[in-house]
Amino acid sequence: MARVGFIGLGNMGGGMAANLAKAGHDVRAFDLSEEALAKAKEAGCLPVDSAAEAAEGAEAVITMLPAGKHVEQVYTESVFGVADTAAVLIDCSTIDVETARRVADAASAKGLTAVDAPVSGGIAAAQAGTLTFMVGGTREGFERAQPFLEEMGKAVIHAGGNGTGQTAKICNNMLLGATMIATCEAFMLAKKLGLDPQTFYDISSVSSGQSWSMTSYAPLPGVGPQSPADKEYQGGFATGLMLKDLRLAMEAAAGAHADTPMGERARELYEKFAEAGNAGLDFSAIIRTLGEDA
Repeated sequence: MARVGFIGLGNMGGGMAANLAKAGHDVRAFDLSEEALAKAKEAGCLPVDSAAEAAEGAEAVITMLPAGKHVEQVYTESVFGVADTAAVLIDCSTIDVETARRVADAASAKGLTAVDAPVSGGIAAAQAGTLTFMVGGTREGFERAQPFLEEMGKAVIHAGGNGTGQTAKICNNMLLGATMIATCEAFMLAKKLGLDPQTFYDISSVSSGQSWSMTSYAPLPGVGPQSPADKEYQGGFATGLMLKDLRLAMEAAAGAHADTPMGERARELYEKFAEAGNAGLDFSAIIRTLGEDA
């Protein structure tokens, strides 16, 4: 088994690091939170005092951090100076495409191999080891990262060169955000026109209108498989995180001169919803904006 440096032990990173330790890897874990470090230790990781200490001597360095500025700072100030050239650097954060490419270029200039590998699946999948990884990097970088990612996920897909993992993630979540709003609207329209929500689900889930937001994550309680709607919209994928991804998608769209009117409208609606104090609720809770009987 390998020595792995894991930096960033939040809701996602904590579960991911625990799965690597469970698989038998020597996981040197760092986070600014003492509570997160304590949980990592309970899960079989060895807490260390700095990001540099986590990266030193590691065969793989994995980061799961809040934003691009944190990723660039950690790699520039802590990882590049100590990482072995034989190590693979794997950033699993969701960040902007340009920063992902800039970090990879800086790594390459120092003789290091870096990939961007954002995830889909949420906290439950991070804990269960069933995440999907979208990996941007060279073929060599992907092949070196793949064994570690497979210990934390059910699917590891090479998207292309550096930055394409982030591209896949923000495009996927732009589609998810817009689709969820449309799904909520359809449920509420059906309900107000006198159609029972479960009956509408039974019909639409096997018809041309079906989507993941409908069949796996229905936004009304008691309809379809269990989802955050059945738990007062607690857990799941927070509205604040959906908004973050939509903002990244709109930033990328502007840079690429891409026309994304549905994505922009989804960003506007989630921004308004989050500013009303709902950033911590699951993103499907946006159905509450569509009528009192939601």
